[in-house]
Amino acid sequence: MIPCGLYSGAEAGAFPASPQSGIPGNVEPGGNTWLRGLRRANSISPQQWLSYTGGQHGDIYSRFLSKSYCRKTGGTMNNMRGLWWKAVFSLLAGLLICPNLLADHVKLKNGDRLTGSIVKSDTKSLVIKTEYEGEVTVEWSAVETISSTQPLNVGLPSDQMVAGPVTTQNGQIEVATKQAGTVTVAKDSVQFLRNDAEQAAFVAAQQRLLHPTLSELWHGTLDTGLSLTRGNSSLLTYTLAANAIRQTTSDKISVYMTTVYGRNDTTSPSQTIAHQITGGIRGDINVSPKWFAFAATDFNSNELQHLDLQNTINGGAGYHLLQRKATTFDVFGGAGYNQEYFGAYELTSPGPPSTTQSFAAVTQRDAEMNVGQSFDTHLNGRTTLNESFDLYPGISGPGGYRYTFNSTAATKIKAWLGWQVTFTDNYISNPPFGIKSNDMLLSTGLRVSFGKGAM
Repeated sequence: MIPCGLYSGAEAGAFPASPQSGIPGNVEPGGNTWLRGLRRANSISPQQWLSYTGGQHGDIYSRFLSKSYCRKTGGTMNNMRGLWWKAVFSLLAGLLICPNLLADHVKLKNGDRLTGSIVKSDTKSLVIKTEYEGEVTVEWSAVETISSTQPLNVGLPSDQMVAGPVTTQNGQIEVATKQAGTVTVAKDSVQFLRNDAEQAAFVAAQQRLLHPTLSELWHGTLDTGLSLTRGNSSLLTYTLAANAIRQTTSDKISVYMTTVYGRNDTTSPSQTIAHQITGGIRGDINVSPKWFAFAATDFNSNELQHLDLQNTINGGAGYHLLQRKATTFDVFGGAGYNQEYFGAYELTSPGPPSTTQSFAAVTQRDAEMNVGQSFDTHLNGRTTLNESFDLYPGISGPGGYRYTFNSTAATKIKAWLGWQVTFTDNYISNPPFGIKSNDMLLSTGLRVSFGKGAM
């Protein structure tokens, strides 16, 4: 509409006569009633105006569109400008007075209400970021209703996902999607809720898992233990264990090392009462959701056993018997090759009379089977338990068998600091003469964690 005055008589091909003068296509200067009629006019171009008036009344057209004339006649132009400013003012006032209109709302079953921005939910808890309290976490089961003004990414069964503002109605989750309209699902069937920022971070993490570099995704622990006595006895025992893991959805690399050292200074000269170093590396590759293949090599040195070096190479296949978020239990089996290099040593019997026996260095090589299991679980939010057992029956050479057992319980003090208790037992059935079969260790001390890893 052209404001302040063109009449729609153009549709009939001519302008109607003035009510006062009856002059077609003209304007009566004092005809206010007729001017009010003209203000109800539709669109008409200047060229149409000139064609209707024969070029005689272009000045009247300019007069109709002039600002001063519109103010004089109470024209539509000022009215529309006034309405526009009123609308803007009302909108700004609404945003200032009622900012919660653009916020997400969560109502709990006990009647409490939270207002802010919903961040995420894993169906166990829901995180909402509030203005004054920051991020607040509530139990998902305690949530009665939610209402989001922002789009949320909602996970459905069978790895499906929809996105849109979310509301609850009669215990159902309603998602107002752009493509499929409103999608309604049961609250218990929702797998997750994520805002756009959390969803982008999740997708980036998944891509990182699919295409990581070798230097990425490492995490692990460093365990230390110290025992020291002085006075009637003078003993020192120190343990150090390190474990680093790089794990993705398809493979896992583990690097590990343990060292134990003990000294008795009560006697002269001092006696070494423990000196053992073990370590190794192992790789696992998932060939299916349940089955995996593995290969490993381990090294061992034990001064009290006169074992200069032991090296084993083995591989095989395993099965994820239990695979949950908090608990995993794997069984595996395979075969390998074991080499043990024992150094020369002497044994002295106290007598009387005192005698000394000398033993030459011995090298033992044999093929062996390998069967075992590993168990990892989170007992609660702060305590973990890890246990593994490997049995190696000899199938060639000197025969016999050996096994290793490792168990560690650790409790978090802080995110990076904890306290651990470790028990290990290394056994060989055919040790050199005069050497005991078992080497057991029980230690406790601090645990330092590093890296976040993949899981």
